[in-house]
Amino acid sequence: MPIADLLTLLCAGVFALTHLQIHRLGFLERDARHAWLSFSGGVAVAYVFLHVLPELGSHQEVFAEALGLPEETAEAWVYSLALVGLATFYGLERLAKASRARSREQRGEDRVEGELFWLHLGPFGLYNLLIGYLLLHREEPGLWSLAIYFVAMALHFVTTDLGLREHHKERYERRGRWLLAGAVLGGWALGLAVALPPLAIGGLFAFLAGGVVLNVLKEELPEERGTRFWPFGLGTLLYGALLLAG
Repeated sequence: MPIADLLTLLCAGVFALTHLQIHRLGFLERDARHAWLSFSGGVAVAYVFLHVLPELGSHQEVFAEALGLPEETAEAWVYSLALVGLATFYGLERLAKASRARSREQRGEDRVEGELFWLHLGPFGLYNLLIGYLLLHREEPGLWSLAIYFVAMALHFVTTDLGLREHHKERYERRGRWLLAGAVLGGWALGLAVALPPLAIGGLFAFLAGGVVLNVLKEELPEERGTRFWPFGLGTLLYGALLLAG
């Protein structure tokens, strides 16, 4: 196996371990939001605004060429797919919160109802599948591109996993974390076996970008999260400077 593929496999393995070992990071959830989580959120926000969103522009060119569209129309298509990704994960978050509210009212349990477990977790499995696939099929190849993608996604997984663990409690421990770990490894294996055309990769990336934007902001913006500005700002500034230097 080429060394580049081994490196991406190592990254996928670390992503999977992040899901499987998230219960060991319970100290991050205590009381006010831990500074490390706000720092991670800052890193993810910097990655979104300085890397993900600009990269959508390059996919717009792929759409224009492959579909024979004017550049303005191609741009609208790309950002519409990103909007669909954002709206999808916003809908999932609202679904989870409404379900937890019903559980508290009807059963005195603060968790998503069991019948909605797979409906809520399934799209996150696809989200992870895309992240694993894009380890091998990023727009910009090379070690630097892999490194910034790996760091941003690994920290992003920590914050999203803690949110999912809060929603599902022990169901996430028993089944959810295994689903997400398997999905990211499955995405890597799919990327090794199948090379989708640039148009498909562009569409998947745009959808993923919208999901990343929503999942980052929903963890950092709500007041009840008790987020900390200075660690968040430090993460944004340090990772932003790193991206600009690269």
